[in-house]
Amino acid sequence: MNSNDMMEKEEIFSKVLRAGRRTYFFDVRATKADDYYLTITESKKFTNDDGSFHYKKHKIYIYKEDFSEFKEILAEMTDYIISEKGDEVISERHQKDFKKEYDEKTSDNQDKSVESFTDIDFDDI
Repeated sequence: MNSNDMMEKEEIFSKVLRAGRRTYFFDVRATKADDYYLTITESKKFTNDDGSFHYKKHKIYIYKEDFSEFKEILAEMTDYIISEKGDEVISERHQKDFKKEYDEKTSDNQDKSVESFTDIDFDDI
């Protein structure tokens, strides 16, 4: 089998989900017996101090015999998260107007925070 045949076998069906610094690759691949399985790859971009960047990748393999249970558990987990926390993103990394709880308390009780300050002497520790 030449390299072109191998490439065709590996690229059976693919989808890409770009999500900020992360990219998810969903790829249908074939086993040696020509059965199909799914790989999900998370690729995350990191920037080095010198401005160059590199990617870290994590991959999972999901085989047909696990599809049903995998789908059920994934649906159960995502449904649980949405029912408990809603579908609104509440992360400062993903939302520019996100305020941490302590920021709101500090701005509401700014005068009180100064009064409640305790001076610590590190010799006491």
